[in-house]
Amino acid sequence: MIRTEDLALSYGGRTLFQNADLTFTKGNCYGIIGANGAGKSTFLKILSGEMEPTRGEVIITPGERMSVLGQDHFKFDEYTVLKTVMLGNAELCEIIDKKEYYYAKEEMTDEDGMELCRLEERFAELDGWSAESDAEILLNSLGITDEWHYLPMSELTGEQKVKVLLAQALFGNPDILLMDEPTNHLDLATIAWLEEFLDGLDSTVIVVSHDRHFLNQVCTHTVDVDFGRITMTVGNYDFWYEYTQIRQRQIREQNKKNELKVKELQEFIVRFSANASKSRQATSRRKLLESITLVDSEVSSRRFPYVVFKPNREIGNEVLTVEGISKSVGDRLVLDNVSFTIRPDDKVAFVGSDPLARTTLFKILSGELEPDAGSFKWGVTTSFGYMPSDNSEYFDGHDESLIDWVRGNSELTYEADIRGWLGKLLFSGDEAAKSAAVLSGGERVRCMLCKLMLCGANVLILDEPTNHLDLESIAALNDALIKFPETILFTSHDHQFTQTVANRIIDVTAGSFYDKQITFDEYVEEMKNKGIDVK
Repeated sequence: MIRTEDLALSYGGRTLFQNADLTFTKGNCYGIIGANGAGKSTFLKILSGEMEPTRGEVIITPGERMSVLGQDHFKFDEYTVLKTVMLGNAELCEIIDKKEYYYAKEEMTDEDGMELCRLEERFAELDGWSAESDAEILLNSLGITDEWHYLPMSELTGEQKVKVLLAQALFGNPDILLMDEPTNHLDLATIAWLEEFLDGLDSTVIVVSHDRHFLNQVCTHTVDVDFGRITMTVGNYDFWYEYTQIRQRQIREQNKKNELKVKELQEFIVRFSANASKSRQATSRRKLLESITLVDSEVSSRRFPYVVFKPNREIGNEVLTVEGISKSVGDRLVLDNVSFTIRPDDKVAFVGSDPLARTTLFKILSGELEPDAGSFKWGVTTSFGYMPSDNSEYFDGHDESLIDWVRGNSELTYEADIRGWLGKLLFSGDEAAKSAAVLSGGERVRCMLCKLMLCGANVLILDEPTNHLDLESIAALNDALIKFPETILFTSHDHQFTQTVANRIIDVTAGSFYDKQITFDEYVEEMKNKGIDVK
């Protein structure tokens, strides 16, 4: 168990939260939600001991082991993959090192023998004999197969390192598990595996996530960081959302009733306070008036951007024809003779085990890359807007203000118009004047959405558009794409986003081509019946 008493944190003259008295118990999964900057990740760091609160304390049941999902992808580069996973249980690794030291000694004293016996006993208690095989099982379940296990971490890709660090956090079934955005950079199959793993884990799990489907699948409780405090609700994200909507509606309705009652009482008091025969009634109503209170609407840290895509012209009957496209990246074939035809109103989710294949296809269709073989043709009435997964070229080294950035990436010229659009994407006042080069990941994505909204395209090409966005921005983008009347080609690791937007699924992974008019949930079920993991 882990609990907080009177926890508070102030940062830069601003109070993120205070008076947090929370208890997290074994067998439950707690999803921490809140707007970007509300203090979710900071709260997790306080629970892990990485940061000190301004006030209060964190209390952990003695003897319980805590595991934290690591964020530093270079920290373990000197270790092998298998060793990195086992370092998730620091005590076990320390015991293994000490055992090796004693067994390597040419002569062993009685004290050495006693210490070795103690180490062996504790080694057995920690399931040390099965530790390596347990670590291997975790790695293989996450797609890091045997040939990688004894290689140094430095030889792995960024996505592989993410999976190894996840295996490290899960290793040895910790008593308390803390994870900040564990689904970032994971494919859908790995997310589904993680959901199932956590469902069977009898630990105290606390997770920060912007993935609504993941939160709904795994969370027994929802912890909301907002209004300068932290509150806990029993139930998953959808339950929390419905509860808060009902609660806010009840407050508004009660305030409306109270306002009418106040007006009625005030009118009676004004009318009859000077009337001797009615004075007692006026006094009674004055006391009743004083007892009526209106609940002030609290100021939430949540902000919803305005996202809407309006095409400048309707799309024609011919949208896109792709014929026999092949492309190698380095010595690897990522696209192999890919052919398909996109029709009007298609909203296509591109899926598969190879994200590089999808990104490469999008770069070809947007004109950034040339195919090695094959061709494609856009319809004469089409105009596309492209949002890449890596937007660094639009911001790195760009020291101009956001106003000038938008001016350079659109046809807008007047500052008032540009500020209006930036305001819709939550850049108001002085925020519109800051340098494009210093934006956070979420701010960069919102700028790219602004650029996309202003282009008036009737075909949207979106490569992982929800990366770095908070729940509110994801919901706004999700709703905008559902309402978009024309064609969308996109890829996303967000299950709910994909399910609600797509009406067609295409897998362009080399050797795994698939194309069907189907919802994402139907596709997942179809693949599951075939024994195939969905990526």
